[in-house]
Amino acid sequence: MKKSTIIITVIAVLVIIAIIIAVVAGKSNKTALQPINSAEDLSALVDKIYEGEENILSSLQTQVIDVKDADSVKMITGLENGDKLEYLVASEPMISSQAYSLILAKVNKGENANEVAKNIFESVNPSKWICVSAEKIYATNSGDVVFVIMSSEEWAKPLYEKFKKIAENVGQEYEKTVEEPNIDTAIPLPL
Repeated sequence: MKKSTIIITVIAVLVIIAIIIAVVAGKSNKTALQPINSAEDLSALVDKIYEGEENILSSLQTQVIDVKDADSVKMITGLENGDKLEYLVASEPMISSQAYSLILAKVNKGENANEVAKNIFESVNPSKWICVSAEKIYATNSGDVVFVIMSSEEWAKPLYEKFKKIAENVGQEYEKTVEEPNIDTAIPLPL
C-alpha cells in the first residue's frame, strides 16, 4: 500500500469514529419536547402537562417571570438572579391555602440545565406561602428545559411523571420530602 492510501484510510476511520461519538452524545441530549423559543412556549408546555389533570388543582395561573427581575426570580426559584435563564414561567394557585408551585425554565445557550435544576431544587423555598409548606419537591431537566414542582405528594408526583413522559428523556432526577418545621422552637406570641 502506498503511504497516501494508509493516511486516507486512517483519516476516514477517525472521521467515522467522530461521527459515531457525536451521534451517541446527541442521543443522550435528545428530548421529545418541542423547541422552546419563547416564554409562551413554556406556558404551552405547562398546559400540555395539565391536560387531563383538571382534578389536581383549580384556579391555577401560569405567569411569565421576567428573568431580569432578581427579586421575582428569587421568590419563585430561590436563585439569586436569572442570569442563567432565558425564559421562566411559574404555575401557582391564584387564591388558595395549598402549597403548590410548578416551575419551567429554559436555560441560556451554553448553560448546564442539570446544574440549574439542582440549584433550584436546593434553593427553592418550600414554605414560601408562610402558613403552608410543600411536602415534596421534584426536579429534573430535559435538554435545556428545567422542570421543578413542589406540593403534596398527591399532586406533585403525577405531574412530575407526566413531564418525564412528555419529555421522554430527562437528566438527573432530584426528589426530597420536606421536613415539617419544629413547632417547639417557634417564637411564642405575646398574650
